[in-house]
Amino acid sequence: MKLAIALLSLALAAGGAIAADDKKTDAPKKEASPAQKAQRERMKTCNAQATGKTGDERKAFMKECLSGGQVAASGCEAQADEKKLAGAARTSFVKKCQADGAGS
Repeated sequence: MKLAIALLSLALAAGGAIAADDKKTDAPKKEASPAQKAQRERMKTCNAQATGKTGDERKAFMKECLSGGQVAASGCEAQADEKKLAGAARTSFVKKCQADGAGS
């Protein structure tokens, strides 16, 4: 009798564990939103730019960078380079790009 109860308990425990595993694998992975993807890219860029900074200096840099300050500036500069802008045209483009980026 004790053996039958032990086997029944073992079977129920194993069945519960298998059912729990099925629930975990059945749930589809949620796709990241465009905003989440943009934030991840911003984190990568800011983290790369923060190399060598530590402590409060790094925290302050990351806060400014993630809010769009450093990323917008570097992204706008890169776009100006791609367009091969120089002088007043470059300055105007970068200022407008940064202003547009700050608003979003």
